[in-house]
Amino acid sequence: MSAEGTDESSWALDPDDESGAVVAAVGRQLKMWREAGGFDRSTFAEQMGYGADLTRKIESGTRIPRPEFLDKADEVLGAGGKIAAMKVDVEKAHYPKKVRDLAKLESAAVEIGSYEYVVVTGLLQTEEYARALFGLRRPMFSEDEIERLVTARMERQKILRQHPAPLLSVVQEEAVLRRPIGGKMVLRRQLEHLLEVGSLRNVEIQVMPIAVEEHSALAASFKVMRLRDGTTVGHNDVQMASRLITDPKEVQILDMRYGVIRAQALTPRESLTFIEKVLGET
Repeated sequence: MSAEGTDESSWALDPDDESGAVVAAVGRQLKMWREAGGFDRSTFAEQMGYGADLTRKIESGTRIPRPEFLDKADEVLGAGGKIAAMKVDVEKAHYPKKVRDLAKLESAAVEIGSYEYVVVTGLLQTEEYARALFGLRRPMFSEDEIERLVTARMERQKILRQHPAPLLSVVQEEAVLRRPIGGKMVLRRQLEHLLEVGSLRNVEIQVMPIAVEEHSALAASFKVMRLRDGTTVGHNDVQMASRLITDPKEVQILDMRYGVIRAQALTPRESLTFIEKVLGET
């Protein structure tokens, strides 16, 4: 599925990920603390309640340590908060690289236009909707991977309430509002959430009705983002791939296409009324 759907990477560190140097440095520090404390790897793993192989991978920089692992290591080694403090350094490395890349663009944007025709756009998903969505992925994610991806998605949404916040406009297909991902109650709470965030001054939600006869963006989901430095970039989501678009001609096409579908969709006011109607029918 798209980057808003369920196609992401695992807890293992991507060898091409630029955050590898940070993870490797944290691993080296952890090893130094362990050896200074007089623990061999097996004894340390036993005290930690984790496997020795996991410890080896973290110390070698090929596995990203979770916050709770670093908290426990700090306690076992009596580091007085010095190991736990490294959580800040590895926090963003916990998120899949392409999610971090997208989050960087979103946080640098003054305006985001998003068209999503498969699922609710990621910046507006509830936690339980996102969790249900990742749980549908095949081949399946592990519970750890789902937790990681949900956390990353919720982290991205913080930009909507920061100051200054970007202007977010979303064109959402009616069919998405009626598809009970996770069950009827999950969908109801998702619709309620859309009504809540749709009332924010920096968020405009527009519904594209199924009955509309003119629709200029049936190919794929996409985003158009205007950044603080004045540049505009696009982001295209397709099966198994997520592509950043910087070519001015391609960005211009996406920008034009987004403007057209906004004109074809219901207005923001009409859309909130429509969502209320769907909620009442759900």
